[in-house]
Amino acid sequence: GDSHTSAHALGIKVIRYRYLAVIFGGACAGLAGGHLSLVYTPQWVENMSAGRGWIALALVVFASWRPWRVLAGAYIFGAVWIGQLHAQAFGIPVPSQMLSSLPYLATVVVLVLISRDKRLTMMNTPASLGQPFVPDR
Repeated sequence: GDSHTSAHALGIKVIRYRYLAVIFGGACAGLAGGHLSLVYTPQWVENMSAGRGWIALALVVFASWRPWRVLAGAYIFGAVWIGQLHAQAFGIPVPSQMLSSLPYLATVVVLVLISRDKRLTMMNTPASLGQPFVPDR
């Protein structure tokens, strides 16, 4: 991700890997959508994702494109999500709307904390992200 020119010089087929990455991402998104509409809520309703896609996008930014950080962040966001469900089940005297908003509030807080240092954010972002690649002739 940092230098597609260097990867090409090493003999890696950059365009092929980019297409494979997009295909893999699309397949994962399709599986997630299928799981959401067939298993999680076994019916089709409008807005069934309820903004969870933005939490997933925030998770990528939170992890700064590092796989182990994605795993840790997913557990953190998942713990907040399950925590609010358990809090509702235990009958904590807080409005259920407030408890349901906790995962989204946690996402906003994490993004605000991460965005404080622009230099650190840019340092962790892959240098070739979004850059077109034209192989040498």
